Amino acid sequence: MLTAIAIDDEPLALEVVRSHAAKVPFLNLRAGFTDAFKAMEFLQHEPVDLLFLDIKMPDISGIDLLTCLSKKPLVIFTTAYSEHAVESFELDAIDYLLKPFALARFIKACNKANEIYTLRGSTTDKKDYLFLKTGYEQIRVSFADIHYLEATGNYVNFVLRDKTILSRLTITEAEALLPTDQFIRIHRSFIAAKNKIDKIERHQLQINGAVLPVGSSYYQNINLVNKTDRLV
Repeated sequence: MLTAIAIDDEPLALEVVRSHAAKVPFLNLRAGFTDAFKAMEFLQHEPVDLLFLDIKMPDISGIDLLTCLSKKPLVIFTTAYSEHAVESFELDAIDYLLKPFALARFIKACNKANEIYTLRGSTTDKKDYLFLKTGYEQIRVSFADIHYLEATGNYVNFVLRDKTILSRLTITEAEALLPTDQFIRIHRSFIAAKNKIDKIERHQLQINGAVLPVGSSYYQNINLVNKTDRLV
């Protein structure tokens, strides 16, 4: 079951999320917050799988709140404004609900979140490989052979030492298939294998001669790799 909280400075908007969430059988909405900072404090001690997050709030925006979290849950943005849609998807939002949203639209967003959550859970059995669909074939690929991934529209290139495999996935779906202790998101379009990184700089890193960009909102992930794996 997906655990979730909702953050919105408007009590009526929170009540809509609560009402809709009660009708989704796989969703457990644990709390709702009108104060974003109290929500951040809650998340420090009670991590959840999914955030329903308003964007325009006093003191801190939903986008800024998300970038402050060291461990980011799945997120569905809820807002009355459409101008932040592109930025929200660059932060890998599962969906973007424009207020007022109907129950059917809410359920569609929750289903997408549940699919990603289920994919992530399928990697917990400690397999050391995955099967990639390319054309009409399913190709077995060992995690140890993957250097990095690059998104190309609704496809992802899996770059290995001696070849590249193109598979019809979004980068977020591909990320859900990979073990988090071996791979790290470095950009909205790139995922890197931690043990293949040769060099890290402020806005880029290198893997086997390839130079990959590091997005500003993902640089904190690189710092965590530095501290944990002592790459630099």
